Amino acid sequence: MKTKLLALLLLAGSSAFAAHFSVGVGIGVPAYGYGYGYYAAPPPPPVAAYAPPAYPYATPGYTWINGYWYPYGGHYAWRGGYWARPPYAGARWYAPRYYGGRYYGGYWRR
Repeated sequence: MKTKLLALLLLAGSSAFAAHFSVGVGIGVPAYGYGYGYYAAPPPPPVAAYAPPAYPYATPGYTWINGYWYPYGGHYAWRGGYWARPPYAGARWYAPRYYGGRYYGGYWRR
């Protein structure tokens, strides 16, 4: 009886410790848009100026989003321009920017 009880306690205790546990540490604030920036040491390369391509969709209401550089790992990656439908009426796209040693992601706003 004691061995069965011990086995039951051991099984119950081990399942409690089998739960996943992790701790993360972040520096800065993620740039998910809405004006919050995070530290990005060097400025991104300059954006190449180009005209947007012809509007490919049959329905109106799309806005051209210019290409931009965004931090990815320890360097910058290029996101080419694209046509996007604003998420709500009257929305305007504010492009990502690098200012004062911080990167601020792009976002939609009235």
